Amino acid sequence: MTDVHDRKTRSFNMSRIRSKDTGPEILVRKFLFGKGFRYKLYDATLPGKPDLVFPKYKTVIFIHGCFWHGHEGCKYFVIPKTRREWWIEKINRNKQLDSESIKKLRMLDWKHLLVFECLS
Repeated sequence: MTDVHDRKTRSFNMSRIRSKDTGPEILVRKFLFGKGFRYKLYDATLPGKPDLVFPKYKTVIFIHGCFWHGHEGCKYFVIPKTRREWWIEKINRNKQLDSESIKKLRMLDWKHLLVFECLS
């Protein structure tokens, strides 16, 4: 099956997908800040570069997009019909990197929380 968009349109659409300050991130950040929690954003010194870091509690939060991180059973996780093998490999690699980051954080005695964009 061919893509419904030409290469230029698809490239433009993909360039608009954000990796920081996404809608779900902003929602979680506003909620936590309103409850009095203070945090650091995207700490590159920790494995996986967590979205929110609470040094006081030695806890991190990862806010994942359901599609990009393969959230099983979620309505937002649908493998595209074109280049299926490439997408499956890409999403599985993301899941593997997530798992490795969590293992490294546990070894450093950090707690973690995963939040998916569908909030389920």
